[in-house]
Amino acid sequence: MRTINVTRTYLPSLTEYQKYLKVIWKNKWITNHGPLVKQLEKKLIKQMGVKHLFFVANGTIALQIAIRALELNKEIITTPFSYVATTSSIVWEGCKPIFVDIDQSTLCMDPNLIQKSITSDTQAILATHVYGYPCDIEAIQSIAQRNNLRVIYDAAHGFGVRYKGKSLLSYGDISTVSFHATKLFHTAEGGAVVTNDDDLAHKISYLRNFGHKGQEDFWGLGINGKNSELHAAIGLCILPKIKNIINQRKKASHYYDKYLEESGLIRQTLRKGTNYNYSYYPVLFKSEEQLIAVRDSLNKQNIFPRRYFYPSLNTLNYIKLIECPITDDISKRVLCLPLYAGLSQKDIRLITEIILKNI
Repeated sequence: MRTINVTRTYLPSLTEYQKYLKVIWKNKWITNHGPLVKQLEKKLIKQMGVKHLFFVANGTIALQIAIRALELNKEIITTPFSYVATTSSIVWEGCKPIFVDIDQSTLCMDPNLIQKSITSDTQAILATHVYGYPCDIEAIQSIAQRNNLRVIYDAAHGFGVRYKGKSLLSYGDISTVSFHATKLFHTAEGGAVVTNDDDLAHKISYLRNFGHKGQEDFWGLGINGKNSELHAAIGLCILPKIKNIINQRKKASHYYDKYLEESGLIRQTLRKGTNYNYSYYPVLFKSEEQLIAVRDSLNKQNIFPRRYFYPSLNTLNYIKLIECPITDDISKRVLCLPLYAGLSQKDIRLITEIILKNI
């Protein structure tokens, strides 16, 4: 029986990928900032209009490098509504996450709650552009400036999103993005650290490469955050097709809009001035019980949506609980429906019919 997952990895043709493999075999250069890695970085910088972009092994190491680059070691204000890597990266780097609840319409961090959470130990704000929907960037930047805080944006889902005419990745001191196989643009495994600050760019450049300053000297402490020519080759195959991929996802999203118009399900509010990438199609049910009934009915038909993001990160067992009632409620009621390039109108019709029968 055919399976419909929450996403399906877009793969380039083998013929196209093999062209790059022949180049790799000819160069005999697999890793350590090879020519294809550099080519991909240059193309991404040009496409997104950012100053510095560093291709790394994954989106999690991108967050860790960002925290290190800003020399954070105390409290970081963050969101409980995100993938676990947002919080685990903070803890892994020896910092303390301070959770601020989300806005119930945008599902991003509520800037109105940030100020009262700031203490003498607060060093930064790490906010997530949830499902690629922009945070209240202006409000967060204003708070950061008043309180001398650094800003990191977890833009794992933000590739291709533009806000007020600029790439979503161009905001904050540092933005990070994931190129995992589940993302609309991917390199199988991968991610990037993005900044417009020259000094931070220098630090990031050696932090991802063991701290190396040439072969026989070191700038300072570093880690192995590099990525390979093999992964860069996948990205180079997919990048020219990204507009078509986004358009297919947009078309699928519009079919969902049409078939669920009378469902009463709640959708996330998109901030004005946003050109979205259609990374996800989240819906909010009236209750967790309703969500589970829908999910189970879909699963019986080999359709597998995903509870992004559940559970709320403030409930993780390795951190101190901070009450976030809105996130606790939202995380129990939100479900991301299948969405990917190639998902047919017929499949979307089937998915929505099952949903409508169970709500």
